[in-house]
This record gives sequence, structure tokens and C-alpha cells, in this order.
Amino acid sequence: METKGYTQDGTVDLHGRPVLASKTGKWKACAFLVGYEAFERMAFYGIASNLVNYLTTQLHEDTVSSVRNVNNWSGSVWITPILGAYIADTYLGRFWTFTVSSLIYVLGMIMLTTAVSLKSLKPTCKNGVCNKASALQIVFFYTSLYTIAVGAGGTKPNISTFGADQFDDFNPHEKELKVSFFNWWMFSSFLGALCATLGLVYIQENLGWGPGYGIPTVGLLFSLFVFYLGTPIYRHKARKTKSPARDLIQVPITAFKNRKLQLPDDPSQLHEHEPQHYINSGKRQVYYTPIFRFLDKAAVREGDSRKPPCTVTQVEGTKLVLGMLLIWLVTLIPSTIWAQINTLFVKQGTTLDRSLGSSFQIPAASLGSFVTLSMLLSVPMYDRYFVPFMRRKTGNPRGITLLQRLGIGFVIQVIAIAIAYAVEVRRMHVIKVHQIMGPKQTVPMNIFWLLPQYVLLGIADVFNAIGLLEFFYDQSPEDMQSLGTTFFTSGIGVGNFLNSFLVTMVDKITGRGEKKSWIGDNLNDSHLDYYYGFLLVISTLNLGVFLWASSKYVYKREIKEVNEGCIEMESKALEISPLGLQV
Repeated sequence: METKGYTQDGTVDLHGRPVLASKTGKWKACAFLVGYEAFERMAFYGIASNLVNYLTTQLHEDTVSSVRNVNNWSGSVWITPILGAYIADTYLGRFWTFTVSSLIYVLGMIMLTTAVSLKSLKPTCKNGVCNKASALQIVFFYTSLYTIAVGAGGTKPNISTFGADQFDDFNPHEKELKVSFFNWWMFSSFLGALCATLGLVYIQENLGWGPGYGIPTVGLLFSLFVFYLGTPIYRHKARKTKSPARDLIQVPITAFKNRKLQLPDDPSQLHEHEPQHYINSGKRQVYYTPIFRFLDKAAVREGDSRKPPCTVTQVEGTKLVLGMLLIWLVTLIPSTIWAQINTLFVKQGTTLDRSLGSSFQIPAASLGSFVTLSMLLSVPMYDRYFVPFMRRKTGNPRGITLLQRLGIGFVIQVIAIAIAYAVEVRRMHVIKVHQIMGPKQTVPMNIFWLLPQYVLLGIADVFNAIGLLEFFYDQSPEDMQSLGTTFFTSGIGVGNFLNSFLVTMVDKITGRGEKKSWIGDNLNDSHLDYYYGFLLVISTLNLGVFLWASSKYVYKREIKEVNEGCIEMESKALEISPLGLQV
């Protein structure tokens, strides 16, 4: 029986004691979290958005190497959350994993600020001739970058899920508030990115790289101070399983051992605990779904076996992960498209006319601010107008389903890369007309020609990034929600690695012999339009694969306790939406 006034989802305070619903959590707790997210994103994008320029102008790397190194670092930032989420879900919990990792992150920022500030850690130039970076300078710089990547591994998957934990799924009012949480969480993230692409990039190119990295470092320290001020009102989810990922191994092994057993015609004959077991343990029972049926054999009881088989809930948890993996695979190409914003789009912008007035030059990386601006404008419109309008049409609390949201984002992204291709074709035409060949010659074409592709990618990200984060959190097994959200971060990471691989292979293949590379050091004498055309083709094909994968996906259905001992099933009907995606 629940104690009146306490949260119903079993959340506790930092000392493991039940917490009062009225005095903890909700948006008043999240207010202490969003500041960190904004400053962390400002720090990350302050580095990522202009790193390709630092590598080429300060460390004197060539174009392909700099693009590859930016992608590899960005990929690491987004991949390491897998380890951080596993540690949180299995050992330390979200709060303590975040605490340790945030200190590592700050250490990396301090090291990076030092690397770009001290003359002894930068290559020297005399009479316009610059020396190559020494081994010590390169090692210290990249050690700083990858220290940040390690820190991000523990902060990124846990801070957003910790924020979502502040809302009680068993409380109808709080559950309604949670529907908007990820929209406004990402809004704060976009705000930090805007400060980076507008302010920090300008500071880096005009006042120096030291202040450009030092400012977000100070901001990060301040946001951590604010974060810990909110400790008394935070809610913490108690770990109910010592090793939540164990089922992912146990279920397939048991299903393989039972492969010769006959599946019952009635799924209710599969092994499952009584509902009272889940009520007493505080866990959620997951309803049977008719997909990946080969795993159902893990829940078949052998007649003479004393060892109980896996439960339907355990099997369904594994099915959920497999289903999410299928969706994850079709997010890799969109993540590759996103990787262009901080790499080739920036290099492309440096070749164009960036003058604004007689004396002001727009930093090429600052055009990324229009991605963020379009996000900041689109999030409130989506949350306040689009969702209520679609909610009246569909009856879905989210307005549209999670997969419909992703599908719309992917379509907009394909349109964006088509426009990027068309603009690059136009740039190549201008180069041909004006007979421009030199790498430092300015193409007489305004940089704002690139604006549509930036804006459309920003709008697409309101559907994609927020939709993916919410999808993987919502569809993860209960004890694996930190690990589940790493499907989102790892998809971005693998997308960056994939872009690095594609850029390297395309350069090697197209630049063989005396041929002109599609992505050469001199973009005025390359064929970047061919590469964008290639990305357009694979994006279109990937959209088709996504539509197929989404038609096969079955949403999670849980049985949850309500009131005193009563239970209800939270289910999503398996209807077909206008996009052909399951509701």
C-alpha cells in the first residue's frame, strides 16, 4: 500500500528515502538541470563547429585529415555514452555517474583551453611560413579533446534521463508534463548551441582561441554549481535489477537451448510471474507482442526442468532492444548528413563571399547558428501549436507517433541535402564562369546561398533529434533507460565515423592517379557536388528502408499498478497511420 503524498513510481532521494511528490521533481527540479545542458552544449558546439578550421589554420592539417579527425572526435563523444550508461544502470546510478563524469569533462576543457593559449603548445610561424605541430603539441591537444569525450560519455546519457526521472509516470498530471519535457530539454540544448555558433566562433576567430574555449569552461563550472543546489529536490530511481543488461544475453541463450521445444498456441501459457509479484517488487510487467517469436521459446517451461525459464517480461525486454536496434540502423545515414554541418559545409562556406558591409567578415562556422535558430523557433511552434492541433485530429497525446515524427524529419533532411547539392552545382558553375582555380580565391557568390540547407536541417532536427531521444527513452526496458538513450547518442557517433570513412574512401577512390578528387584540399578545383549527390542517393534509399522498418515495429505495452493493488495495461493500438507507420 502506498503512503499518501509520496511519489507512486518508487523514486527516492539521494539517501534512498521515499520522496514527497509535492516537494520534489517536476519542472522545479529540472530548472537546475537545464542550465548544465545549455552550457555543456555551448562548450561542445564551441569546439565542434569550428574545430575543422582550427586544425587546418593552427595545426596545419589538410582538408581530408581535418574532416576525418573532427568526425572521429565527434563520433567518440557520441559513442562513449554507451559505457557511461552501462555504469549508471548497473553500478553507480545516474546522479553519481554524472557527478564523476562532469569533473572529467571540465578537466578536458581546462586542458584544451591551455593547449590553445600557451605558445609552447602551438606551432610557430615566421614570415608567413608555419612549422608543423610537434609530437608533444599534437598529443596534448588530442588528449584534451578525448578527455572531453570520456567525460561526455558519463554526462550525456544520464543528465537527460535524470531529468525525465523527475516526472512520475503513475501520476496523470506529471505524465502529461513529461510529454513536453524532451521538447523543452532540447530547446535549452539548442540555446547553448546558438551561443556557440554565434558568439564563441566569432570570439575564436577575432579575439583568440583561448577566450573562445575559456568562456564555456567557466560557464560549465557555474552550471555545475547550480546543478548541485537542486540536490534536495531531485528524485532518484532506485535500481531494481543488479545487472539490467543480463537479460539481453540470457534470453537468446535460453531460446537457443529450447529451440526444439514446441511453442504453445496460446501465449498466456508462456512462463510469467503473477501480477502481484510485479506490484510487490515495484517493477512493470510488459505485455506479450507477436514479433521475434523465436525468442518466445526462452519462456517455454521444460517438463522435467527444475530451473524456471525466462519470463514473458524478460523476453519482451529483449524484443524491445532488437526492435530499437532495427530503427537505430536506419538513423545512421541521417546522422552522416548531420555531420556535414561542422565539416564540409564549413569548408564550403570559407570559399564564398563572406563580407557583410565593408569591413565585417562572417565566420563560415557561424552559419551553423541558423540551424540552431530554426530549431529554437520550431520547438515552441511544434509544442504549442502542432501537437495540440494533431492531438485533436489523432487522439494521440503526442499529436503524432514517435515514428511518424522521425519519418517527417527524414523527409525534410532529404530535401535539405537535395538543396545542398543544387547550391554546390551553382557554386561550381560560378567557378567555371569566373575561371577560379586557386584554393584561397573567393568565389563571387554570397555565403547566404547556403542558408536554406542549414535552416532545413535545423527544422528536420526538431523532428529527428528530439524524436529519437524520446523514442529510445520511451521504448527502453524499465531498468535500461540510460542504456536505451545511448541508441540516440551512439547513432550520431557511428554516423560521424561513417562520414569519416566515406570521406576517406571517396577521396582515395576518386583521387587515384591524375584524377581530380571529389574532396580535395582545393575545394575550388574539386567535385563536392558529386559527393553531395552521392549523399542524396543514399539518403533517399535509407528513407525507403526506414518506412519498411517502421511498418514492422511494435510499440512497448506495459501493465502498470494503479491505486491500491489494482492494475491497468498501458497499450498503444497497432493501427496504420497515413504515413504507413504504426501508431
